[in-house]
Amino acid sequence: MTDPSPDIAQQEFGQRTLDQRAFDRHRNLLFSVAYRVLGSAADAEDAVQDAWIKWSATDRSQVADPKAYLTRIVSNQALEQLRSTRHKRETYVGPWLPEPVLTTGDTADAVTDAESVSMAMLVVLETLSPLERAVFVLKDVFGFSHLEIAEMVERSEAAVRQAAHRAREHVRARRPRFTADRSRQREVTERFFAAATGGDVSALMELLSPDVTLWTDGGGKVRQALRPVVGAATVAAWFAAIGTVTYQGVAPADMTAELVEINGGPGMVFRAPDRVIATVTFDFDADGSITALHNVANPDKLRAIGEGTTYALC
Repeated sequence: MTDPSPDIAQQEFGQRTLDQRAFDRHRNLLFSVAYRVLGSAADAEDAVQDAWIKWSATDRSQVADPKAYLTRIVSNQALEQLRSTRHKRETYVGPWLPEPVLTTGDTADAVTDAESVSMAMLVVLETLSPLERAVFVLKDVFGFSHLEIAEMVERSEAAVRQAAHRAREHVRARRPRFTADRSRQREVTERFFAAATGGDVSALMELLSPDVTLWTDGGGKVRQALRPVVGAATVAAWFAAIGTVTYQGVAPADMTAELVEINGGPGMVFRAPDRVIATVTFDFDADGSITALHNVANPDKLRAIGEGTTYALC
């Protein structure tokens, strides 16, 4: 058997380059869809990689709309992964929270709806069925039509419309949209950061809603509260102790904290000398009071933060 001619080899190389460029053009969209459906950066990356493998094996001459085609592939991959992990999440030790990711100010401004990638919203989406979650993300966040989504998730258009309606009503009931503006959120977070790292319980109390709720996720890997911590006094005491108690084997003197942007909003990262040990994100009401905090300490969910990976979510 003879080797391919130089011309054929060059053509094949050129085609692979075009295929890669077409995929890369939509890669950010694919990750953004998969992450919202799955709530996990690691699983979303896997879904995008699987989409690339399938795209590479596809006859692109039969693809009229690469964006819709690739979104269909990644949506189905994400749905399949979500169904396979459902049982694990239902039997999770303590509250299950999404995997946090670092974002940038420019990214958050570019998000079609920055709220759609917040930790609080991802928690709400976790209560939807896999189909409802995918349909909500594709329709309400990315603006695909019911017909386009029906083709993507391989359901009838009527079924997609029903799923979209159920999901939207569910989200509206559990996720009021009247929240403080970004500058107010940043200001309150900075004050919370100063009060927490300074052990100032009174200052923390001023920032917390009376019925504030703290959700902690250790996943059974590190010690965390297995039930929500409720009430301003209790939550304030929890965070005021940061500078006085050893946490995950790390003495206060060896722990550092910094303000960062997580999932499109202000957050905090706590580090030991050799690893990230926790993240904290916030939920606010219209006046800027903190109504909920999400504390992720499961080391399996902190890899992207620890690697310093910043995602350009769209």
